[in-house]
Amino acid sequence: MQYPESGYCNIALVIKVYKRIKDLREDRDLTQKEIAGMLGMSQTGYSKYETGENDVPTHILLKLADYYDTSVDYILGRTNDKTPYKRTKTND
Repeated sequence: MQYPESGYCNIALVIKVYKRIKDLREDRDLTQKEIAGMLGMSQTGYSKYETGENDVPTHILLKLADYYDTSVDYILGRTNDKTPYKRTKTND
């Protein structure tokens, strides 16, 4: 898969990510402070994810997907299906 040289793809992705995490939070009538507390961070730090000011780290994406019972792909805008993926067993 090739991506365009312009930043359009990245901008569209960031917009979709922050809209998705905000919508998921608001759908459950939660505040930024409540989600930030669950993530072990400040409300200000979390709000920067919703505004697109900061990228959402992978470990935060995973926590949000688990918390909202959805997939990282849904949060990232790669699918419109909120259904989480089946977990695979690991031999760790």
